[in-house]
Amino acid sequence: MEGGVNVADKAEFKECLRLTWTQPYILRLVLSAGIGGLLFGYDTGVISGALLYIRDDFTAVEKSTVLRETIVSMAVAGAIVGAAFGGWMNDRFGRRPSIIIADALFFGGAVIMAFSPTPTVIIIGRVFVGLGVGMASMTAPLYISEASPARIRGALVSTNGLLITGGQFLAYLINLAFTKVPGTWRWMLGIAGVPALVQFVLMLMLPESPRWLYRKGRIEEAASILRKIYPASEVEQEIDAMRQSIEEEVRLEGSIGEQGLIGKLRKALGSQVVRRGLMAGVIVQVAQQFVGINTVMYYSPTIVQLAGFASNNTAMALSLITSGLNAIGSIVSMFFVDRAGRRRLMLISLVGIVVWLAVLGGTFLGAAHHAPAVSDMENKLFANRTQTCPEFNPNVHWSCMNCLKAASTCGFCAHQGELLPGACLALNDMSRRTCHADHMEFYTEGCPNNFGWLALIGLGAYIVSYSPGMGTVPWIVNSEIYPLRFRGICGGIAAVANWVSNLIVTQTFLSLTKALGTSATFFLFCGVSALALVIVFFTVPETKGLQFEEVERMLERKDYKPWKRYQGVGDLEPARKREIGLAGP
Repeated sequence: MEGGVNVADKAEFKECLRLTWTQPYILRLVLSAGIGGLLFGYDTGVISGALLYIRDDFTAVEKSTVLRETIVSMAVAGAIVGAAFGGWMNDRFGRRPSIIIADALFFGGAVIMAFSPTPTVIIIGRVFVGLGVGMASMTAPLYISEASPARIRGALVSTNGLLITGGQFLAYLINLAFTKVPGTWRWMLGIAGVPALVQFVLMLMLPESPRWLYRKGRIEEAASILRKIYPASEVEQEIDAMRQSIEEEVRLEGSIGEQGLIGKLRKALGSQVVRRGLMAGVIVQVAQQFVGINTVMYYSPTIVQLAGFASNNTAMALSLITSGLNAIGSIVSMFFVDRAGRRRLMLISLVGIVVWLAVLGGTFLGAAHHAPAVSDMENKLFANRTQTCPEFNPNVHWSCMNCLKAASTCGFCAHQGELLPGACLALNDMSRRTCHADHMEFYTEGCPNNFGWLALIGLGAYIVSYSPGMGTVPWIVNSEIYPLRFRGICGGIAAVANWVSNLIVTQTFLSLTKALGTSATFFLFCGVSALALVIVFFTVPETKGLQFEEVERMLERKDYKPWKRYQGVGDLEPARKREIGLAGP
């Protein structure tokens, strides 16, 4: 899944509850900015259900897996550009204008999609939404972090991660609510404009990040905002702490030497510490996507249909399980990541992912082998009312799986509740209506089988394995493993690697299921996850409990081994201490 998560301990959460009660202005700032995380999660979840109805309304979408993948993945492509452009906007114009512009893009995209006359226009709307998501995904947690009291910052930023998974769950609920409403997918996609509009209005009434203002020399404005956030007795102390922090940040940035992007990148890659950290950071971000999570989050109802549940309503209702488990998993991670450790939690997570992807692959393989047969007699019953599948030959044994793989795109009309032979019909509205008129079910993605519930259990267990570990920990590792002076550029590289990997997975999943079959596709993800388990074991160190300078010291050791546990900075040369800020000049 795509957004960062900061972890907080129990004491911090208690202090957070106390301070937000006594200083309600903090809560207003956090919840207003946190709507960006809600939008991020909503977009991730809503397209999975809307796609079922877009497919029903447009024949071209129903017959083209590439077109369906493009509708889903163009938001991810837009997010890559939005995240990159948003980084520049954040530094140039501030956090608040960046969120406002992201809201405008998201609102515009939602309106475009709601009134789309063709799939092409839907794709254009998805690009606009993606640009907004990309900007919001990096700006919202940054704004919350910089506008939060230091002692409860982790707890407040964690709310952004919870709002992302909460937005996904909300999307599935809204999808389910609009299944009986005329316009279905238009409402599902268009209603996303409402929270974007609400956040737009709220942000107009909120201030800029005090840290950004201070860096721009607008010190009095920053102080005025801090007086609203902190008790009067703490304001001067916080202003002084901000001054020292920004001065240190500027000093470290200056130590890089060359200020251009290429110069910074050359300087970063010339450091063994950065190379080792960047290798670990990029690997966990790529692994996070290549274990297949967004096939579940973007295509969850479709996967449920592949498991043999043909009804759109049923598919979306059952998909609520995966979304709810994902939200619960993000909460679990907040309590265990500092106890179990980052590395251990990821490795345990990957073991579970490998096991349950293997179970899913085996389940779909069994379902394919026990698919009902296509009956020539059943086909003849429909011949006078609709077109049968052109490729069907009564002299060749066909099952439902052969029918769904036909070149001209066909559907299987099956008896409800029984695995009896059915009819293979050309895929069109007439075939669907004719099949339903005979009180039968029309299958276009997967075949009826007795393995569906096992597939749902495997899907749920996969999410339970993924969410607390690979779902959140890669972002935590990336927030800790880079030297401060290179954190911006290295974090950007890792984030782009995450989004690009997301794009590759979402743009190819349905094509893989058509080309290889559903079971082979899940076995492929299982193999990739097993490879990721090995690579993470040999490349990613444990950063639990280490200060930033201790992480840097660990990465520069001559005897560095990622699977070894290092504690403490140890004895450093005076020059080295000065370099990483542990000693005075």
